[in-house]
Amino acid sequence: MEDFKPIIRFCVTSDMHYKDAECVEKKRFEKGMEYLYKYADSCEYKNVDALYVVGDFADRGEESQMRLFKESLDKCVRKDTIVNLSMASHEYMCDGEDGARARFDKIFNQSPDTHRVINGFHFISVTSTRGCHFDDPQIEFAEKNLKEAADDDFKKPIFFFQHPHIMGTVYGSKNWGEDELTPTLIHYPQIVDFSGHSHAPINDPRSVYQEHFSCFGTGTFSYFELDEFDKNYGTCPPGNNAAAQMLIVEADADNRVRVMPFDVISGNFFPYVWKIDEPSNPDSFLYTNKRYKTNVIPYFGVNESISVTKTGADSVDVTFSQANIDEDYVDDYVITVKCKKCGRIVKQHVIFSEYYLYDMPKKLTCRIDGLEKGEYTVTVKARGFWYNESSIDIKTEFELRD
Repeated sequence: MEDFKPIIRFCVTSDMHYKDAECVEKKRFEKGMEYLYKYADSCEYKNVDALYVVGDFADRGEESQMRLFKESLDKCVRKDTIVNLSMASHEYMCDGEDGARARFDKIFNQSPDTHRVINGFHFISVTSTRGCHFDDPQIEFAEKNLKEAADDDFKKPIFFFQHPHIMGTVYGSKNWGEDELTPTLIHYPQIVDFSGHSHAPINDPRSVYQEHFSCFGTGTFSYFELDEFDKNYGTCPPGNNAAAQMLIVEADADNRVRVMPFDVISGNFFPYVWKIDEPSNPDSFLYTNKRYKTNVIPYFGVNESISVTKTGADSVDVTFSQANIDEDYVDDYVITVKCKKCGRIVKQHVIFSEYYLYDMPKKLTCRIDGLEKGEYTVTVKARGFWYNESSIDIKTEFELRD
């Protein structure tokens, strides 16, 4: 076991989308806070020093929704935990930025842009505009406060928070990212950045990214949305409403950082910890684009097979067991149906492994319809996150009759 003794611990959440007193997001967030303190109480270092909420905590930004979230904070967050909130697009939906900022100030008594020093570590949070962009005042705030933090101790991590991802970094940033802050942030490799907005699952290994600095997606307590468009069901996959994830972050006196993704639905940590041992040294970064060069590929069990069940005059269900992989998860499966006689592809579907669920299903089923009478072969290929594919696929034949 590594010799890592935290001197600070904080939790990062986003995208709760509180709607009313009965909404499931409220129950999930309050349960998440219960799990957070249960974990802290089990450790030698028992503090939860801060809770950072990175926007979209209120579904439409209505006063009743903001007050409801404040009630959850007062009920579930201990007095010695610093709470920091930022706003984003959903906080502004009710009546725009001016109204939202006035409600925010009245209810939470906080500035939307903050720079705090907690246990010697700098925390900088910036609120975006209604369109999830950053205007000159926010950019200038970031520039000024990042310089101040770096001048204090360049080797120390600077924890930075904003709602939209930084474009071209974590999973989800292609469609839910912005680049106005990029020219400022790239000068500070010691930044450890946290962002939400996309609702991408935090146990996706692409939800951590390092190049100029370190970036983490913060997930959601409401519903998953995935940044891929080649699947049968678009970007909202099966089980996407079973979403409640958060990050628990720790740092030690040697400036090492540990980021632990936690699943609130199951009450479990995901089975890995992201490590940043030298935040100010990009040469030490582990979670870069070099991961696309992995030699680790998915593989099916030796005796694995496909079951084909007729479900209608022109349709079948294709069922198979999940493939294995020695790192990360399997991302998805390509199911290809060919005419047995001529080899022509007649149907091809892509489905997620449902890796975003802590309790992944052991078997998956894909409905294939629109088939004519005849003989077919069906092949299932497993794919990882880094363009790594199974080298030996599973295959079977079936016939569709009257």
